[in-house]
Amino acid sequence: MKVAIVGASGAVGQEFLRVLDERNFPIDELLLFGSSRSAGRTYTFRGKDIVVKELKHDPEDFRGVDIAFTSAGGDASKEFAADITKYGAVMIDNSSAFRMEPDVPLVVPECNAEDALDRPRGIIANPNFPTIMMFTVMKPIEKLSHIKKIHVSSYQSASGAGAVAMAELQQQYKEILETGKVETIQKFPHQLAYNVIPQIDKMTENDYTKEEMKMFNETRKIMHSDVRTSATCVRVSSLRSHSESVWFETERPLSVDEIRKALEEAPGVTLVDDPQNYVYPMPIDSAGKDDVFVGRVRKDLADDNGNTLWLTGDQIRKGAALNAVQIGEWLIANNGLKK
Repeated sequence: MKVAIVGASGAVGQEFLRVLDERNFPIDELLLFGSSRSAGRTYTFRGKDIVVKELKHDPEDFRGVDIAFTSAGGDASKEFAADITKYGAVMIDNSSAFRMEPDVPLVVPECNAEDALDRPRGIIANPNFPTIMMFTVMKPIEKLSHIKKIHVSSYQSASGAGAVAMAELQQQYKEILETGKVETIQKFPHQLAYNVIPQIDKMTENDYTKEEMKMFNETRKIMHSDVRTSATCVRVSSLRSHSESVWFETERPLSVDEIRKALEEAPGVTLVDDPQNYVYPMPIDSAGKDDVFVGRVRKDLADDNGNTLWLTGDQIRKGAALNAVQIGEWLIANNGLKK
């Protein structure tokens, strides 16, 4: 197996290195690529030092590559996709560049792994992180009864905006402690420290943000379903791990016990749900973990066919790097890398 990571110096790129090593992903040769700023940096993987090479328009750089994990931003993914895939590499892309393209599968392995086999352009898209986490949890419920509607509020940590954003949040807290005011506001539209910002990404014409519309559109594509999703995405001042409050309506009424049992048996899900003893998952618990943690499962008081739950998961792991690596693992296990 010859594997490449594009965007190796970013937060997700670094998580790729950790996840690939932890899961003993079969790699005979690893190539690292990045921008001109990160070219020349050296990272150690399984005892071997690997130098980051500048990403340029040279398809020969990817000759013989089986899988390329890309996380260098949508513009870079679009610009270099043809070079990366020219000689048959499967490009598993973590950006938003191809998610809604009809000839690019959008995959959460626990939900629709088989879609990864139909990739005429050689590209598989990683969904947006709140969508990945939500449908790792929603898929086992969908098997009980078709989900018709979802209302979701996401509470997304600084890590969702990258390593620079995480550093900015830490800097803001430092400035507040030292001077009493925030001076560094660059990555976020407003001060995030001691605050929440009810906006992630740009506004669209219908006053939903692009992030919120991603959840509407990606949900339908992954589920091959008519499900309608209405989202409010909020940036919160935690450093890592996203959370979501999810209300969903099913075709038939589902009991809390049915849902809990399905979640207990679901891959990639950990149920932490003892409400009478105030036991429920929090971002601080899911940071650095692979599973999506779920709790606060309860009947909705406004709809007989409705239930609601709370979930939290590590955006950089299951919300990005881990999901992509799991796609690669599934392809290997199912002979899905034929060139």
